[in-house]
Amino acid sequence: MGKTAIVYYSKHHGNTKKVLDAIKGYDPEVVLIDVTDKHEVDLTGYDRIGLASGIYYLKFAEQVLNFARVNLPTNKDVFFIATAGNPTGGIFNAISEITEGKHCSELGRFTAKGFDTFGPLKVVGGIQKGHPTEEECWAAVEFYKNL
Repeated sequence: MGKTAIVYYSKHHGNTKKVLDAIKGYDPEVVLIDVTDKHEVDLTGYDRIGLASGIYYLKFAEQVLNFARVNLPTNKDVFFIATAGNPTGGIFNAISEITEGKHCSELGRFTAKGFDTFGPLKVVGGIQKGHPTEEECWAAVEFYKNL
């Protein structure tokens, strides 16, 4: 499998971290790097690098995008994990543009629904309450196993 790091941002409801904790439970050797704690990390020693985030304004969190611009080495195997209240098309465009610019090979993309109370959704109690579910977390583990 090789040495794997997953760089992530999971703030409002911890949706993304919940998915990553399931992966960490399967593979205790995976290194989780929270971009709110670390802004510069040497990723050259990792064989695979995951980039994970909740979705904000139809794209990955700016913190993950900036981290990838600065810290992602060229020619790495990468994969993406996203949680979103409304996981629609185009959510991977900004992050994949960065990784393509660094000549990285994309291994796969995973999306899970996530509890979302952004903006007007807060008034109605949010959407996708209870997500990601245990089943969605296990689906993330299966995704990771098959990379």
